Amino acid sequence: MNRILLLGGVTEALAIARTLGPQHIYSLAGVGRVPTDLTCEVRVGGYGGAEGLAAFIREQNIDLLLDATHPYAAQISQNAARAAQLTGVPCWALRRPAWQAGPEDDWREVSDWAELITALTSFQRPLFTLGREPLQHLEEIPEPQFWTLRALDSYPGNARCEVIGARGPFHLEDERALFEQRRIDVLVSKNSGSGATEPKLQVARERGVPVLILKRPQLPGVDREFASVEDLLANLRDQT
Repeated sequence: MNRILLLGGVTEALAIARTLGPQHIYSLAGVGRVPTDLTCEVRVGGYGGAEGLAAFIREQNIDLLLDATHPYAAQISQNAARAAQLTGVPCWALRRPAWQAGPEDDWREVSDWAELITALTSFQRPLFTLGREPLQHLEEIPEPQFWTLRALDSYPGNARCEVIGARGPFHLEDERALFEQRRIDVLVSKNSGSGATEPKLQVARERGVPVLILKRPQLPGVDREFASVEDLLANLRDQT
């Protein structure tokens, strides 16, 4: 491929970006750290929806669109698929396989915030690993509960919530200490499928702590889907 536009959002996207030469573009929404050691061009910011992304693809003479965004970034993936249709450029996607519950896991899937809050009513010390979304609801925390939120960056909490700024990978012993010190009685998580954040699920299993899993959104169909970086890169090499 002469010119690739890689939409980042998961850890694996950086591994792909490190293989790209200067004619290619690695695009980030701007949340988190921006790498400065890549050979390819790095672009930060949005596009203005599918039509804006399509215009950028035409302006930059992009030959292939790679969607390596987060499994829960459904709108971005929808825009990517639509932009590919508008421009006639193929769209490939890296889609992490979801985590699967084992026989010793107590996982309870919830579809949205309202269903999550209802499911939390019998717990007192939840650990949220949903990113920044719970920050919008700090004034709604019921009296019996104390929330621990973990996000990429630290944010102000309140008397009923502590916010921890931390970036994976997270280690098993550290996760065990976190659950113990904060007396976590329920884990709230997205099903990201990431190995970097999976240790929290092992600790929940060990301690018999239930896990409220936010249901994955439906993602659009694309020309090709890959479950691993290795498979995607092997197919990229076949195209050159």
